[in-house]
Amino acid sequence: MKKSRGFTLIELLVVIAIIGLLATIVLVSVSNSRRKARDSRRVSDLRQIAIALEMYNDDMGAYPGAPALNNCATEGNGPGSALFTALQGTTYVSSMPSDPLSATTYYGYEGYNPSGSGTVTRYVLRALLEQCVATSGPCASDADLTPGGCDCTDANRYYCVAP
Repeated sequence: MKKSRGFTLIELLVVIAIIGLLATIVLVSVSNSRRKARDSRRVSDLRQIAIALEMYNDDMGAYPGAPALNNCATEGNGPGSALFTALQGTTYVSSMPSDPLSATTYYGYEGYNPSGSGTVTRYVLRALLEQCVATSGPCASDADLTPGGCDCTDANRYYCVAP
C-alpha cells in the first residue's frame, strides 16, 4: 500500500476554483450593499439640509440665495454658494454634508420663486443616486419636478427634496 503524501493537482485546482467562486459572490454582494449605503447617506444628507433650510426660513422669512441662483449645479451647496454661506457653521448645520464618494462634490440646490422674482420662496435639493428605480426605493417617493434648471426626473437617477 502506498502512502498519500498530499493533495493531487486536480484536488487543489477544484478547491481554488470553489474559493474563487465564493469570493466573487461575496464581493458582488458587498459592493451592492455599499452602493445602497451611500445612497441612504445621500437621502439622509438631503433631509438634514432640508430641515436646516426650514429653520433658516422660519428665522429669516425666505430661503437663501436669489431666485434660480444655482440651477441645481453639482456644487449647489459647495463653498461660496448662497446655501453654504447661509448655513455652514451656524445653529442650522455645523458642517455642510457632501457626497460620500467625494468630499469635494456637493448636492445640488436651487432656490426659486414661482412668480419669477423677489425672494426665494421655494427650493429643490438634488442628489445623484447610484441605484435609483422609479417604482421602488427612495426615487419612488421623491419630488419629481423641474423648476428652472434643476432636473429631478427619476430616469436620470436624481433624488430630489422640495418643500
